[in-house]
Amino acid sequence: MAVRETHWRLLDTGHRPGPENMAIDEAIARAHGRGEVPPTLRFYGWSPPAVSIGYFQSMTKEVDLEAVRAGGYGYVRRPTGGRLIFHHMEITYSVVIREDLLPGGVIETYREISQGLLAGLRELGVAAELAGGEQDPRRADPGGFHTACFDSSSAYELQVGGRKVAGSAQTRRDGVILQHGSILLDVDVELLFRLMRLPEGAPAERLMERFRSKSTTLRAALGRQVGYAEVRDALTVGFARALGLTLTPGSLTPAEEKDAQELVETKYGCDNWNLKK
Repeated sequence: MAVRETHWRLLDTGHRPGPENMAIDEAIARAHGRGEVPPTLRFYGWSPPAVSIGYFQSMTKEVDLEAVRAGGYGYVRRPTGGRLIFHHMEITYSVVIREDLLPGGVIETYREISQGLLAGLRELGVAAELAGGEQDPRRADPGGFHTACFDSSSAYELQVGGRKVAGSAQTRRDGVILQHGSILLDVDVELLFRLMRLPEGAPAERLMERFRSKSTTLRAALGRQVGYAEVRDALTVGFARALGLTLTPGSLTPAEEKDAQELVETKYGCDNWNLKK
């Protein structure tokens, strides 16, 4: 399988609030579906740091909203599946491309996009590999209790030494693929667990140890602090090389900016979306 359109737009929209980040991803997907913009690779961060949950999760069951608000953090429901993520010390990517330009099922296209991530991490000097298996990355793992995204791997997610370093999810709407995911620069496990709502009687210390044993960070993999810009640049090189892309730096169009603002006001910034059952 190969990408049928190799001229993509490259965006870095900086660090923004969670609702705005999710709104921009959807606005890009809509614009691309209308034929207004090319396939797009976007990098971004989160300010303030925010908890996001998968589309199929319950915010009130998964997240301690009192702790989130007390810490000055944000919260948002993603349009994709998967589990809770605390977007803190990380870089986030998104890929938007029409299904006819990246043919194949979810697993096949997930694997193709992951090749770009893999090449980017190797460009950094990280000895990364792809997880095996056939678990559908659109949904949370139904096999037992998992505290957060990074304590188990779906098919073709990025690992270092068998421990997950990047978590991704994909959704499709109106013939357009949206895949986005987080790559951990570092992690504060205790803070993450303070923001989660664990089942009554759940052994928090043991679950934190499990999380540490199943996840890792770029700082741990490289033995040094790694910055957002350094990782962004390496991933840009990796995507171009692995997928055979020409990446042209660009910016959001006025229509995308307007659509994103409307989506913040009517969807991602609203509790009737974020807190729905």
